[in-house]
Amino acid sequence: MIKRQGQSRLMSFVEAVTNVVIGFLLAVATQFVVFPVFGLVVSARDNLLIGTIFTAFSLVRSFALRRLFECARW
Repeated sequence: MIKRQGQSRLMSFVEAVTNVVIGFLLAVATQFVVFPVFGLVVSARDNLLIGTIFTAFSLVRSFALRRLFECARW
């Protein structure tokens, strides 16, 4: 039986960063469109800051989940 090698921590991090950067761009673009629809007036600077805060949490979550699933393989 051939044992498949798991993903390295570095590649897990690269995957998580790529996923989160794409998510950040989509989220900020969505915020620029959706916030005004709900009457929320937010400056471009604040919009980017909000996106950055959520992105930081998303990156940690994504990396932690990837590592958890790598450890759970049997």
